[in-house]
Amino acid sequence: MGKILVTGGTGFIGSHTVVELHNSGYEVVLVDDFSNSNPKILTQLEQITGKKPVFFELDLCDERKVKEFVQSQPDISGVIHFAAFKAVGESVREPLKYYRNNFYSLINLINAFDSSVNLVFSSSCTVYGQPDHLPVTEAAPVKKAESPYGNTKQIAEEILQETCAVTPSLKVTSLRYFNPVGAHHSALIGELPIGVPQNLVPFITQSAIGKRGAIVVHGNDYRTPDGSAIRDYIHVVDLAKAHVAAIKRMEEHQAANYEVFNLGTGKGSSVLEIIHAFEESTGEKLNYTIGPRREGDIEQVWGDVTKSAELLGWKAELDIKEMMLSAWNWEKYLQKNPF
Repeated sequence: MGKILVTGGTGFIGSHTVVELHNSGYEVVLVDDFSNSNPKILTQLEQITGKKPVFFELDLCDERKVKEFVQSQPDISGVIHFAAFKAVGESVREPLKYYRNNFYSLINLINAFDSSVNLVFSSSCTVYGQPDHLPVTEAAPVKKAESPYGNTKQIAEEILQETCAVTPSLKVTSLRYFNPVGAHHSALIGELPIGVPQNLVPFITQSAIGKRGAIVVHGNDYRTPDGSAIRDYIHVVDLAKAHVAAIKRMEEHQAANYEVFNLGTGKGSSVLEIIHAFEESTGEKLNYTIGPRREGDIEQVWGDVTKSAELLGWKAELDIKEMMLSAWNWEKYLQKNPF
């Protein structure tokens, strides 16, 4: 087993991936600058794994420090790159902040490794926009991004694909996530939104515990069975395991120079279905209202995950109720153990 660098290793998906890499026998090195995470996650990871994380506080936009760090860790064999700004609304208000951070960090990382490394890139289903056909496959056209955040994912994929085309020593797997939710079964790590949550599930859990008011369902007149928008929700632990599968595929020299995979459950769930699943799995009654549609929201999207099953040997195993229950247990943990 090699040594794997996880950038953004104290973030939501990054921290869960650190756990799954540990469970698979990998040596893991984490870097983060805590711009969108909390240092206490390092203690939480130690509780889960029984091992103190090897951690370096590092701003990946600092080219000199990134080079120095990589030179100090010559035995790193693979990188899982999560570190990026990710709030859609903020990216609209501050596009240059997103372009600077999300591109500089990626380019500095590749240059520091002299374009010779196995890299798993954290991408997003936002690259598809509103697909012409469902479920959406990896061959679907990439449409004009709805936000600067989405555009950074599209352009980053282009940067990686074009670099791989002329650099045989660089192997990249881009993983296009659908909607990660849930938390580790220990309830020691989970999603930690800063301020008012922009995503549905953390808003649900915060509303249920009394931190927020009523949940607003944005639109009930979509062309869906119950009128609310549909997304493909995936448990963050399943998502983390997919990153381990991607690293193993590259280590075993099975991967092409550049590959793309959808990561989801392969089926969609509506906003109202998520609300009802939370109520059923936790026994908590939610207060929600129906509001107008939200500008920029896509009506429905879910992924075809056949390619991931066939080539990565991976598929999602945890269902919506497990997603909701684990997210609720994490919210209750935070109430008793505030960060």
